[in-house]
Amino acid sequence: MDAEVALLAQSAGTTVVALMTTDAWHRVRDGITQLWRRTQPERAETVAAELEAGREDVLAAAAAGDQETLDELRLQWQGLVRRLLMARPAAVEELRALLDQLDPGGSATRQITQHATASGQARVYQAGRDQHIAER
Repeated sequence: MDAEVALLAQSAGTTVVALMTTDAWHRVRDGITQLWRRTQPERAETVAAELEAGREDVLAAAAAGDQETLDELRLQWQGLVRRLLMARPAAVEELRALLDQLDPGGSATRQITQHATASGQARVYQAGRDQHIAER
């Protein structure tokens, strides 16, 4: 189940951060906060505050084209969700249902891309970054 949890957490982190800049923001905030209230009520208010602060960071990073910060925020939410799911495995199905409701077509998750550039004998892979790697 660890691989399943890791994949679901990755999807959740990507979806949460991607939807923070959309009209779905309020549904994301409410859905994630409710998930924590049901599974770890003692952490729900902290998670709600982290969502609000995270949204400000996402909006600023998106406006500045700061992909590194966006990647860090995705990883932060991925870690929070993974730890929740490891502590409360019963939340897996609830999280899946929430993600399906928030992002039915999975468009937020599809924003993860992979690019490769070959240079001599070596190859450089960067997942999740939409940029060109210059050859030297």
